[in-house]
Formats: sequence, C-alpha cells, structure tokens
Amino acid sequence: MSIISVNGLVKRFGKNTVLNGVNVEFEAHRIHGLIGRNGSGKTVLMKCICGLTPITGGTVTVSGKRIGKDCEIIPNAGVIIETPGFLPNLSGYSNLKNLAALNGRIGKDEVRAAISKVGLNPDEKKHVGKYSLGMRQRLGLAQAIMEDPEILILDEPMNGLDKDGVKDMRQYLLDLKAQGKTILIASHSAEDIDVLCDTVCEMDKGILTPIR
Repeated sequence: MSIISVNGLVKRFGKNTVLNGVNVEFEAHRIHGLIGRNGSGKTVLMKCICGLTPITGGTVTVSGKRIGKDCEIIPNAGVIIETPGFLPNLSGYSNLKNLAALNGRIGKDEVRAAISKVGLNPDEKKHVGKYSLGMRQRLGLAQAIMEDPEILILDEPMNGLDKDGVKDMRQYLLDLKAQGKTILIASHSAEDIDVLCDTVCEMDKGILTPIR
C-alpha cells in the first residue's frame, strides 16, 4: 500500500523547471532511495513531499492527506533536509527538549532516549556550535525520530559521519524499517543505497525514473 503518492508534480522557480511531471508511489514499511547528481531535483522533491515548498502543479498525498489542501505540512513524519539547524549556544539535549516542548507530545525521557539511540550522550554539556558535522547529523536524526513518526524523510543523513558512524546509522535505519517505519532517503553513496533500499529511483533534470 502506498503511503506517499506523487502525481504529475511540477515545480518551477521562475522560468526554471526543477521537477517536470514527477509520478511515483512509495509503499509503506520500506526504505526508498533517491539518487542523482547535485541539482537534479532530489532535495526539491523531498521539500515538496514535506510541504516545505509550494508546488507549481500536480499533487502530493501522504497517508491519505493531500499536502497543501488537507494539511500544510506532512503528517507524522521526521525530516532531515540539508544541514539540521540548531541553536549553537545550547547543548544537544537542550535543543531537542525545547523543540519537543513546541508540540508537547513527548517529555524529557523520550528526548534522552532518542539522543542515546543515535550514539550521542544526552548529558553532554558541549554546545551544538562546537559539534562536528557528524555529531550534528546524529542530533538531526535524533530530532527526526524523537516523536516516533511513521515516516522519515532523510536527505544525505550520512554526511559527516566516519566509517563506524555510517555503519551504526545504516543498522539503525534497518532497525527502524523492521519496526514498520517508512523511510525515503537521498544519498550519493551507492553502498548506502545498495545496503538499505528496497526501491531506487533516479532523478535527472527534474525527471524521476524507477531503476529498482
């Protein structure tokens, strides 16, 4: 059963067509990969699916709700698109605790558990401004998973991770799939795609083509 349905999606910025009639169905409880060169439209597609940028034409439906009509933002999803933004003068835990308070769905125990699951220490006092890129990526994933979403949209989640970090992240994403999560991941790493993904689509000049 498709949990994300994209039909005739067009996105233009001025006269520049970035997405040109994209049609794709992403089934629930699987990991779906997006590949393509920089500037091919992968990130824009993810933003359109999430409701983070308005579409020019076509439709995006997630969990039976049309984005931009039934809801403005993708429901029940954790999202990492581009480098996660955090307050640099606060610890990782303080950043996520403040974000969690905005929705009021979870408490400090769930925040601490999410930070631990991605290999960070919730008691670490270091400010996020002093984090490495890999630590920021881990914290971004912790933010994405902390409210136990049904869907994860992850744009280059392995950026900045060392070899052990990549191995840990891959296993964690496979564990999330086993728990029934649906994951859409964009990656430049052929190995990430081969290890993780049940389906693969390639974006080229705004056109999406299934290749597996």
